[in-house]
Amino acid sequence: MTNGRRSLIRWLLGGGIFSSIASFLYPVTRFIMPPNVPEAAVNEVVAGKVQMLQPNAAAIVKFGNKPVLLIRASETEWKALTAVCTHLNCTVQYKDDTHQIWCACHNGFYDLGGKVLSGPPPKPLEEFVVRIRGDEVVITRGA
Repeated sequence: MTNGRRSLIRWLLGGGIFSSIASFLYPVTRFIMPPNVPEAAVNEVVAGKVQMLQPNAAAIVKFGNKPVLLIRASETEWKALTAVCTHLNCTVQYKDDTHQIWCACHNGFYDLGGKVLSGPPPKPLEEFVVRIRGDEVVITRGA
């Protein structure tokens, strides 16, 4: 009978230890490998009012969960490009003195069409379509 009690105690202790380890490892694994949550598809964003940017100025606006560099090149010309450098995902900025887009991480330069001019970026920036609706600036994906 003592052998039966010992095996019951071993079984209970082993189960308790296993449960403790599992209760620790489960949240750790969920943290390391989060579930795939699909991103909401955003095809159009109202970036603001026309008056918010003067000619030869830029601002970073959100397009879904991604930053977009909105540039007012002249009184009537607007450009919108992804604000993430294609080299190492740094945020780019507009240099109004040279009319170029600059990545400060490794001194990469793009033109206003997103084409790489110099530096390490391997690909051009993604370009968006800018439309003016009344007094609002609207950025859309594609044509």
